[in-house]
Amino acid sequence: MALSILFLLLFILFSISPSNAQSFIGVNYGLLSDNLPPPSQTAKLLQSTSIQKVRLYNADSSIITSLVGTGIGIVIGVANGDLPSIASDLNIASQWINSNVLPFYPASNIILINVGNEVLLSNDLNLVNQLLPAMQNVQKALEAVSLGGKIKVSTVHAMTVLGNSEPPSAGSFAPSYQAGLKGILQFLSDTGSPFAINPYPFFAYQSDPRPETLAFCLFQPNPGRVDSNTGIKYMNMFDAQVDAVHSALKSIGFEKVEVLVAETGWPSTGDSNEVGPSVENAKAYNGNLIAHLRSMVGTPLMPGKSIDTYIFALFDENLKPGPSFEQSFGLFKPDLSMAYDIGLTKTTSSQTSQSPQLGKVTSMGWCVPKEDATQEQLQDSLDWVCGQGIDCGPIMPGGVCFEPNNVASHTAYAMNLYFQKSPENPTDCDFSKTARITSENPSYSSCVYPRAGDGSITGEVTKYVTSDKATEKNGSECFSSLYLARFIISIYFFCLFPSLRIM
Repeated sequence: MALSILFLLLFILFSISPSNAQSFIGVNYGLLSDNLPPPSQTAKLLQSTSIQKVRLYNADSSIITSLVGTGIGIVIGVANGDLPSIASDLNIASQWINSNVLPFYPASNIILINVGNEVLLSNDLNLVNQLLPAMQNVQKALEAVSLGGKIKVSTVHAMTVLGNSEPPSAGSFAPSYQAGLKGILQFLSDTGSPFAINPYPFFAYQSDPRPETLAFCLFQPNPGRVDSNTGIKYMNMFDAQVDAVHSALKSIGFEKVEVLVAETGWPSTGDSNEVGPSVENAKAYNGNLIAHLRSMVGTPLMPGKSIDTYIFALFDENLKPGPSFEQSFGLFKPDLSMAYDIGLTKTTSSQTSQSPQLGKVTSMGWCVPKEDATQEQLQDSLDWVCGQGIDCGPIMPGGVCFEPNNVASHTAYAMNLYFQKSPENPTDCDFSKTARITSENPSYSSCVYPRAGDGSITGEVTKYVTSDKATEKNGSECFSSLYLARFIISIYFFCLFPSLRIM
């Protein structure tokens, strides 16, 4: 009976413990360059950022080995040229797994194998017909070594698989691809694997180079675009493209298949006749995209979650063929310095000439909304905080943190600013149990989330929006439910096992 009560108390404790942040920011690690840093240095670079996943286009053993023990999720790829042999012979698929997965797993956190890259775009009918059998054989080979389900199997598609993408609710696959996609989607549905797609608002802007289109693509202030079928107003191209893919999946009966963004990005340079490439635009797109993902607002058709998104790319690739902008998508330079700052560094905030410099900081971290907080809860917290004398100017129109213009992003900034008034108390970051403390800096672009010690946090706070905490004039506070549960467990445990008391 005593142990039953103890287990119940432990259940309560872990049920109310702060949830961990979802790892949804990834990067593509291309190798078409003659000046890349060694994989070991790149691994250290990745660990200094909030990037949690890396996508390779092959199964480079030196890179996979360099990521041993980092916990970083690794996506590896089967080259298009290997599809025919793998599709025709399960033994060859097994050999591929034995060579490229088993020597490294689980020390290296391989999470997904992409069998082929944009195969349908090749228009090679023989290759297209071999895609699904190759995926099936790789899956069988994984299952044979008890890795089925632990490592997912998918393939990557270009946005051209859509025959229609406007409005997003009318998204559908091109008729010529539908027959082949149904088999692939059934495989993904059966194995719980994602549908990987490459949406690029950059290319949408190139085909419609108007100022309002650029703002729509860069998550900047714009009039928005209304879906004529649903009445939903889209405020950025990324959401519109991803929702068009979701609608296409729904249209052929695979609404529950998860969407994964395998590539998206913006080039920083290009030829003078190329529309769109610039450092300013690349920084705006990638920085605002990350902020949008961190807001956890999701898309209008898939709200409340962030889609796993791999930004293209980690480094420029000076040997990549095609227009010059194709070589200039890198977030970092070969010397490991940032090409431009989009708030990915763990240890320092994103600082620009427009943002305040941070000085000494505490170890407490930042206060942000929990992933499962509802829009109503977030709005209530936002209204409350901005009514307490907190400076909400940065999240007002024209402010450096106004974009992305959504409740989740604005509430995150306001919650953190309120919390930093007295960060020594973890329970101040509660907001009726809709907030948590994170060590990952949520700053982005020119929007800096302050921490105590930077000189901008002044004044006292005497009211709280928590449901389990009361503050008296003398400053005494009640325990939060989390600390109360821990206290009860400690007392119960030592009463139950007196021999373990510390004298």
